[in-house]
Amino acid sequence: MSANRKTGKWEHLFWPLFAILVLLLTWQFAVKWSGTKVFPSPRDVGHGLAGLIQKRTLWNDTVDSLRRVAIGFGSALVIGIPFGLVIGLYPVLNQVVNPLLQILRPISPIAWIPIAIIVFGVGDHAAISLIFLGALFPIIVSCVDGVANVPIVFRRAGNNFGLNTPRILMKVILPAALPNILVGMRISLGIAWLVVVAAEMVAVDSGLGYLVIDARNSGKRYDLVVGAMLIIGLIGLLLDLAIRRLERIKMVQWGFRHEY
Repeated sequence: MSANRKTGKWEHLFWPLFAILVLLLTWQFAVKWSGTKVFPSPRDVGHGLAGLIQKRTLWNDTVDSLRRVAIGFGSALVIGIPFGLVIGLYPVLNQVVNPLLQILRPISPIAWIPIAIIVFGVGDHAAISLIFLGALFPIIVSCVDGVANVPIVFRRAGNNFGLNTPRILMKVILPAALPNILVGMRISLGIAWLVVVAAEMVAVDSGLGYLVIDARNSGKRYDLVVGAMLIIGLIGLLLDLAIRRLERIKMVQWGFRHEY
């Protein structure tokens, strides 16, 4: 049997489900074997989540978290992509702006929480601003790198066809840089989802992050804490899968390797 044999579609589904089943069984056995009264079993978590679903609490918190991510991440795309493309297009501007970007980029969005609360107060605006900051810099950097990797011959060909700078940017550079930009978007969305959970623990009174901290503080409901953590991980997976679907668009497929 060849080591490079492509896996069938059923295997792509079967093995992850099998791994999840093994994890759940191991988890259940570990809780029973240890006799812990604190850490919940999978059954306890399921019962806790069922109660939240019946009260619509889980649905409302999930919608609030996704709404904040959509606004913050969307704003980062609207501002970050044009800004990154322009910086990448003009090396002189890049030399001026890049040091500032490299100073701000390593600062964790979590470190901005006190400032966001001072500026916006406790509420949606503070959480969305943190998501925006976390998502912005990966997008800008990916755009700058994408433009830098576009062969100069592409731009010269555009000039030979009489295209002005804006049209070269839209018709030549942007399509060629899209694979890099999509990678940056994927990283950025992952960071945005991480940040919203952290921000909701301190800056708002709804969302999945708030559910985690509230369940811990009010009654030490660790079944809800673990359940909310699992929901956060599942939604993160679904968001990553959704953005990876963009890699299958015909105009960017050349930049990615897919196995079918």
